[in-house]
Amino acid sequence: MKTLNQFLAEAYDKDVMGSSQIRRQGEGGRVGAMRKKTEPEKRRMKAAGGGKMVPAKDYKPRKDIGTQKKTSDKVQQPTKERGSAGLSLRDQQRKAAMERRAARSGGSSTPTSAKDKEKAASKLLAKKSAKKVSPTYKPQKASGKTAAERKALTKKGERTLRDIQLKNLGKKSEKELKNPITQKEITRRNKAK
Repeated sequence: MKTLNQFLAEAYDKDVMGSSQIRRQGEGGRVGAMRKKTEPEKRRMKAAGGGKMVPAKDYKPRKDIGTQKKTSDKVQQPTKERGSAGLSLRDQQRKAAMERRAARSGGSSTPTSAKDKEKAASKLLAKKSAKKVSPTYKPQKASGKTAAERKALTKKGERTLRDIQLKNLGKKSEKELKNPITQKEITRRNKAK
């Protein structure tokens, strides 16, 4: 007759058994496993110039890796002393009993389970309201140009527009125009005022 250890040695692969049950600590003292994305999985992109996009740099690891947050940091702590609500012990018991009866009969919308209470409490404690995004919003597609390239392109367009307008009106310089076209002329006129 086989012992339990002999049976397990034959029936199960040691590598699978060892890795499936034991939770190893993550890299750099993390509590859980590292969930860093590989290069092809990354979605955040930045312009490399010349119309090309490359994955953005990784975020720096947080300084508090491996330390557990205190409950006092996560859950709001009582601000007043215990028993300062103004009700006597008997009144508190009576009130709690009435709430339980109302919850049982379905006449109250107070949460009953611990999870429901926790959800309701976190809703009340949440300070920021979720930002609503317009359903018609479509993000602008990335051009792949750096800030300097975009600026140069804008200036080139302004100069072309200025030249066309000067040619059509028979003027020689932008100073003669009533409304300036290039950003340089606009700033010059603003300083003159």
